[in-house]
Amino acid sequence: MSGTSAARVTAAVKVYGSGDTEVRALDGVTLGFTAGRFTAIMGPSGSGKSTLMHCAAGLDTLTSGEAHIGGTELGSLGDKKLTLLRRERVGFVFQAFNLLPTLTVAENITLPQDLAGGSPDREWTDALIDVVGLRDRLHHRPAELSGGQQQRVAVARAFAGRPEVVFADEPTGNLDSRSGEEVLGLLGRAVRQMGRTVVMVTHDPVAAAHADEVVFLADGRLAGRMEEPTAERVLDRLKSYDRAGAVT
Repeated sequence: MSGTSAARVTAAVKVYGSGDTEVRALDGVTLGFTAGRFTAIMGPSGSGKSTLMHCAAGLDTLTSGEAHIGGTELGSLGDKKLTLLRRERVGFVFQAFNLLPTLTVAENITLPQDLAGGSPDREWTDALIDVVGLRDRLHHRPAELSGGQQQRVAVARAFAGRPEVVFADEPTGNLDSRSGEEVLGLLGRAVRQMGRTVVMVTHDPVAAAHADEVVFLADGRLAGRMEEPTAERVLDRLKSYDRAGAVT
């Protein structure tokens, strides 16, 4: 793979518990997420995909190894600097929309910048509102929106501060298939039209097919990669876990 990594982990190990209850969620993973690309992370339940995302994004700490956002090693940062990095350089989209119910769509989108005491980039935010198709909903509150519209607000909020990378954890998990397709299309357009970087954890081969590349995990280890994925190819690859316990 060529290109600069927007985020990467090196020899990443994450252990939960100890002794008989020890679980090795990540077992020596080295992986980079290329800037300007849409990468999906897939694997069976318990493969470590969410743990990998959380550690790469600075939401959790590694037991050993390193995690970088751009040129910054996350393990060297104290809590305050890590919080600042997540706020200024990383965006998040979760399965639960996590919108504030008392704020309008426009206020939810610019919330991270408002909390940081900064001024939103009006031109960028304006372009983003058009990309996610929310121009006629800016003064509505979340309760007045469908689930798909709420997730579009969450996507716009994640990109509003021009982060170096956006991490999306099962972003279509609470949506019907049509709304899910819309949200995945938005993530793809943010990458291809606006030059952003997206890393998405998903269990859905159809969702993964929207990415430029799929990374497969098994038992906490990197088990394979696939360029230009299709839902059929991804599903076939996942089925190989059931037959052999690893991606072949």
